[in-house]
Amino acid sequence: MSKEDIVQMFKRRCRHPFRPRASQIINGLFSDFTPFESTGPSLIAGTCVFQDKILYVIAQQKPTSDDLKNVVDLKRCNLGMLTADEHSQILSVLDQAKKSQDVKNTYIFTIIDTYGADISMYSAERFQAFFIATLIREFLTVPIRTISLIIGEGGSGGAVAIQGADIRGQMDDALFATANPEGTASIIFRDHTRIKDALTVLRPTAKEVKALDIIDRIVPTPEDVTDVQKTVDNVNLFLTKAIKDLNRSRIPKLIRKRETRAKKFGLQRGTGTFYDIKRYIEKPIKGAFRKPPANIEIVNYSILSQVGDEYEDINPELSGERFVKCGAGKGGDSQGGVGCGKLVPLKELLDNFNTCPECGLSYPLDATGWIDCLVDTGSFYEMFRDLSVEQLLEDDSMTSYYRDFLSKQEGRSPFKESLVVGSARLRSFHVAMSISAFYYSGGSMGVVFGEKFRRAVDFAIQENIPFVSVCCSGGARLYEGTLALMQMIKTIESVNRLKRHGLPFISILADPSTGGAIASYAALGDINIAEPGALVSFAGPRVIRDKGFEVDEKLVRSNHLHRISLAVYDKLEYFHSIRGIQEISSRKNMAATVAKYLEFYSRILPKSGRPIKREK
Repeated sequence: MSKEDIVQMFKRRCRHPFRPRASQIINGLFSDFTPFESTGPSLIAGTCVFQDKILYVIAQQKPTSDDLKNVVDLKRCNLGMLTADEHSQILSVLDQAKKSQDVKNTYIFTIIDTYGADISMYSAERFQAFFIATLIREFLTVPIRTISLIIGEGGSGGAVAIQGADIRGQMDDALFATANPEGTASIIFRDHTRIKDALTVLRPTAKEVKALDIIDRIVPTPEDVTDVQKTVDNVNLFLTKAIKDLNRSRIPKLIRKRETRAKKFGLQRGTGTFYDIKRYIEKPIKGAFRKPPANIEIVNYSILSQVGDEYEDINPELSGERFVKCGAGKGGDSQGGVGCGKLVPLKELLDNFNTCPECGLSYPLDATGWIDCLVDTGSFYEMFRDLSVEQLLEDDSMTSYYRDFLSKQEGRSPFKESLVVGSARLRSFHVAMSISAFYYSGGSMGVVFGEKFRRAVDFAIQENIPFVSVCCSGGARLYEGTLALMQMIKTIESVNRLKRHGLPFISILADPSTGGAIASYAALGDINIAEPGALVSFAGPRVIRDKGFEVDEKLVRSNHLHRISLAVYDKLEYFHSIRGIQEISSRKNMAATVAKYLEFYSRILPKSGRPIKREK
């Protein structure tokens, strides 16, 4: 499909105002559908009987043209983006489905059609990112057969939260992407009108996504995109066959398949003589015809949540200045103000782990700084240092502008990718670690990030040691398209295995912890510890403002979210297994804080026969 064809499909079909919505498909498919009382306009949930099976339906509902008559309606409908309240209700529906009296004949069917998850202050304050991570984990482990279908737009974590089913479908003119095209164009090209170039980067079409094993089946759409009945008929065929196929597999086997699939996301490149010969023949032929889209300008900025240039550009260690004026340079202001304005010796700032010794304002800390902050001197051993994108992705996925982008990252960090993993001692405790390298592409999550995380977890399980993670990330690496989004599922599957083996997982939320990282593994720590004033939000303040939402940045900083976390136990029915941020600790005290929990685990886990190693 040419670039022009994709743009036309996006504008005239995927975003067609009269395209059938989830409610119309549900009404056409299920005559006995019984809806649950919804907590918001963007969620439809209920039960019915279909093909003699009990079906729990969970659907995202984009508004119809009749719903949008004025500005008030526009805000009320929320454009199909689910709030934290609605995600909480989905968890309740899953709990109810698990209690079904006939689990073997119970199915979950999710319908996906959204720009993304709600990014308003309302949802951010209610741990929206944590809900997304928890939902992904639930769909990996729920002991019920599951089916998902993208009927229009599958955007970002809002889609992937309920998409990870046993059989995954997508309408042939639907799009499934890491971010919506306008947002991608704004972030990568700084021009929201460059939809063509954004779609080329995202590779969101059903055929492209199926080739990556992200979906299983492509469902045809009628030539007349507004034909509700024909759309219902096609969905009926898809759902009927999916139920028949899943009925042949036992649920434990399906759960194992979910895990296996998650582990493979991003491992696209085949190995062996056959693949070497295939590339040798194909590469020059394909290279002669493949050209980058016209007028693409490569910029050093690829993080989904758009936390802001001030995060990306500050690097006092490389500045060469002998003094730093607190708050005057570009950097994350963790207190929500402008700093104290005092001249601070550069050495003092670095010795204090990029934190002003006068007022406590902090700047993002790269992986080297976090290693110095946490690890016993000389004990860190980096693993998988040389793992690269070229080793994991096929040449077709490595566009020339992505290669240019990667080359521009060289020298920005002493590390070769956005995640550093290794073995270390922390206050004498032997641990496996993963640490975001923020100065490399904003700590963005890509295929190398996800694969390194998985391998580090494998090492922790093999050595029977705790896992400590430091999240300092701006989101998904958009240049890798939907594969970057799938790293959310991959890292969560890894966390699930850690917990299944009874190993502690301590998650440190550094400044900033945003995007797909906080909406996946980073939210699922047995203990979540944040540094003071860290930005902890699914979307950064700039994106929230750009979407027309009011922003009070203090509400998405760790201090405020920690205070909210203290009241979680009073609302367990709402928060389910989510506990938020359990503790705030400064960088200087972080090692001692983590050691406190490792000490606790070392005293209780030996009773279960799994002692934690501590070296003298």
